[in-house]
Amino acid sequence: MDFQKLFLQFLLLIFHFTFSSSKDTLAINQTIQDGHGHILISRENNFALGFFSPGSSRYRYLGIWYHKVREKTVIWVANRNHPINGSSGVLSINQYGNLILYSNHNQTVPVWSTNVSVEVADTSVAQLLDSGNLILVEDRNKIVWQSFDYPTDTLLPGMKVGMNQKTSHHFSLESWKSADDPRIGDYKLKLNPAGSPQLFLYSDIKYYWRSIPWPLKSYAGVWNYSFINNEDEIYMNYVIADASVILRIVLDSAGFLKHLVWHESAGKWKECLSEPINRCDVYGHCGAYGKCNSEHINRDFECACLPGYEPKSPRDWHILRDGSSGCVRKRLDSSPVCGLGEGFIKVPYVKIPDTSAAAWVALNMAPTDCEQECRRNCSCSAYANIDIAGKGTGCLAWYGELMDTVDNEDAGYDIYVRVDALELAEIARQSNGYLETKGMLAILVVSVVSAWFIIILFAYMWLKKKKKRSMRNKWSERLRDTIDDAYHKVNLAANEVGGSINHPDIAFFDFNIIIDATNNFSSANKLGQGGFGLVYKGQLSNGQEIAVKRLSKNSSQGIEEFKNEVILIAKLQHKNLVKLLGCCIQAEELMLIYEYLPNKSLDSLLFDESRSILDWGRRFNIIIGIARGILYIHQDSRLQIIHRDLKTSNILLDAEMNPKISDFGLARIFERDQIQEKTKRIVGTLICGIRKIFNKI
Repeated sequence: MDFQKLFLQFLLLIFHFTFSSSKDTLAINQTIQDGHGHILISRENNFALGFFSPGSSRYRYLGIWYHKVREKTVIWVANRNHPINGSSGVLSINQYGNLILYSNHNQTVPVWSTNVSVEVADTSVAQLLDSGNLILVEDRNKIVWQSFDYPTDTLLPGMKVGMNQKTSHHFSLESWKSADDPRIGDYKLKLNPAGSPQLFLYSDIKYYWRSIPWPLKSYAGVWNYSFINNEDEIYMNYVIADASVILRIVLDSAGFLKHLVWHESAGKWKECLSEPINRCDVYGHCGAYGKCNSEHINRDFECACLPGYEPKSPRDWHILRDGSSGCVRKRLDSSPVCGLGEGFIKVPYVKIPDTSAAAWVALNMAPTDCEQECRRNCSCSAYANIDIAGKGTGCLAWYGELMDTVDNEDAGYDIYVRVDALELAEIARQSNGYLETKGMLAILVVSVVSAWFIIILFAYMWLKKKKKRSMRNKWSERLRDTIDDAYHKVNLAANEVGGSINHPDIAFFDFNIIIDATNNFSSANKLGQGGFGLVYKGQLSNGQEIAVKRLSKNSSQGIEEFKNEVILIAKLQHKNLVKLLGCCIQAEELMLIYEYLPNKSLDSLLFDESRSILDWGRRFNIIIGIARGILYIHQDSRLQIIHRDLKTSNILLDAEMNPKISDFGLARIFERDQIQEKTKRIVGTLICGIRKIFNKI
């Protein structure tokens, strides 16, 4: 008897070891039981499959979640509408080769199954891939079912949103009821293949939001979208450029389609984009033949009618501020729009209307030909010439209502709306009348004042030029005096610290010398551009090469930063700090003159594709040099200085690849015993986030 028990335990141990060693697969005669710690884990530990309870729910579900992400995030649920009450669920492969989920350990009450036809049932194996896809394979390599074809609320890289054109099966997202309830909620993201295919977000059975139609330009970046349309399938999916980045698109229970990226350092998901953004993104907010402008939402009525149309219900539009009833054509019964001098009015930069009632006349057609095609068909209400990636300019025509048109200056297209002859004449008359009135008024004014104007003009220009020259000279002198005063104060502060400092002259270069050195700021001498302005290479008459930073009028830095850099760098003398040769102040021109460093900035080498110049030895020497420069300004110099804008583009390299810290415009001087300081300005370098992409689908 004892021998039989030991033998049985030995068999169970072998079975457990076999199951554990193939942790990403489930074979016939193997099970995953809730309450026993059984899970499948993909080969690279990206995803896990097992039982879970969402939030505060007491029900159990079979699902897939991120295994490496600290915050448990479920991306797929098998039995979302059939929860299991208690930890009694069992997943296995039945005699027909299908995955089947039972709600009890006796395996008598099935709650979910793959339910596909398997030719060789005894070869079925389920495997969890590193993409998050759960596949059912027969005969080793034939996939008969996969979870990617049955998404829940999450779209992962490689998943599809679309449909199988042979079986009419839709790959769609469906929201959860709530954060604690995975049952199918009120919102669905689904492909509408009619006309030019679009993605629609449904609220119950009503349109709630839509993408712009396909085919479009190809957008590359973090999210690389693809659009496939063939005889078998039509769908959209995306891949990521950097496999180390964890991204997902989720349709939440409130009806928002969110693009999320995992931030490991913060331990949470960061939202990059959410649709719909505002009222104008809600489908048909301004009704048929209406146009929505989101910039008017908080200050005026956001709806307007397209050219040739007027509000269907003036009371709703002008009093209730409700544009959902849309617009109707002016002179609907009295003025035909076909064959009697009608034309087209351009409506620029819009999210093009719903293309369910539209069709591609051609995928490569000139604008004039596209207009003629629309003009020939009395049912054509509008047309657009749209740039299609790799195929030229296509002609898209609408043969019904123009619905859900939205202003979009960033990523919009031009559409041309059909109007009757009277409307066309009225628009032309208003334009011509305005120009005629403006022209007559201009002629009258010129006739009255021309004599005085000619006489006064030369006198005014002469006086203005003289005054401006005087003001510029005074301004330049005041700025030089200010720099001298500030330099003197820094000297006093340094002397109070201890020791004496020589007073090296601040060299003021003549403007004409800089003009000659840079070949009149030739574009061929341009080295680059920073926050201060443009940087030029120059050569003085003695052969010395220099770098000239020229303050731009649109620069993010100004007079204070200019003075700060002149004073501080003149005081700081170290082999790992850039050497300032002097400055130039001419009227409104402000320039800093440095020693020329031929190897440019550190970032230009770090982010160069070859990176062949920077071996590890040179990298180490650069790091040591930067550290010495920082140590000098923080501790060893008589002026304790905090740089406040240290980055790779501000580390310059000389001919021997020695690093030199530059750009002290934002630096601050600290007292020796001072450990903190207050500021009223935001300093440093701003970094942009991920661009709005999904609106360009």
